[in-house]
Amino acid sequence: MNDRLGVLGGMGPQATNTFYQLVIDRTDARTDQEHVNALILSDCQMPDRTAAILGTAEEQEAVFQRLLADARLLEGAGCTVLAVPCNTSHFFLDRVQEHIGVPILNMIRETAAALKRQGRTRPGILATDGTIRSGLYQKEFAALGITAVTPSPEAQKLVMSLIYDDVKAGRDGDPQKFDAIHQDLLSQGCDSGVLACTELSVFAVRRRLPPFYTDAMSVLAERAVLACRRPLRDIFI
Repeated sequence: MNDRLGVLGGMGPQATNTFYQLVIDRTDARTDQEHVNALILSDCQMPDRTAAILGTAEEQEAVFQRLLADARLLEGAGCTVLAVPCNTSHFFLDRVQEHIGVPILNMIRETAAALKRQGRTRPGILATDGTIRSGLYQKEFAALGITAVTPSPEAQKLVMSLIYDDVKAGRDGDPQKFDAIHQDLLSQGCDSGVLACTELSVFAVRRRLPPFYTDAMSVLAERAVLACRRPLRDIFI
């Protein structure tokens, strides 16, 4: 097979590392040669996506141009499908897709489809301020008849602290913060939760979470394996 997965990462580096591990774990391979061929670009100098979305048009354009340059680099290196393990960057990806010839897997749309298959109707979205305010998840979920619930302002501050103060800063993550976030979702009548930030995916790997939660990055990893025409080790979604 000549399929090659391009991973446009570095947002953040630990999330990229965790994503590739998920791809390895989900591939039903018994030899090196049966694994997914992959090229990983960890662009750690990518400007902060949340700051760009909430900032000026110039700041947004700078992120778009860098994402596009990275996507073209991966395409030029022979990648046949791209995955971007960063939820907030999906604000820019439909536009990036217009300028390259290989498909970009859309983590948010794939997660919406996964929840639809699960019969979830009222998930809580745990994400950065940028992702929440962009309405990315709300739009994709509404298209499938799913009501997206966002944390209360107090809980959202805890989500951002868990992402930036804990995981991005190299810490494991404070479980007490997550417990408070979880209780907030339950108080709003959520029937599930979505880990809609890849730093929260890292947190989930380090601390096992209940099946109440769907990890968007795990969904993306499974879809990446299938897109590269490799068999799945198990279907967990």
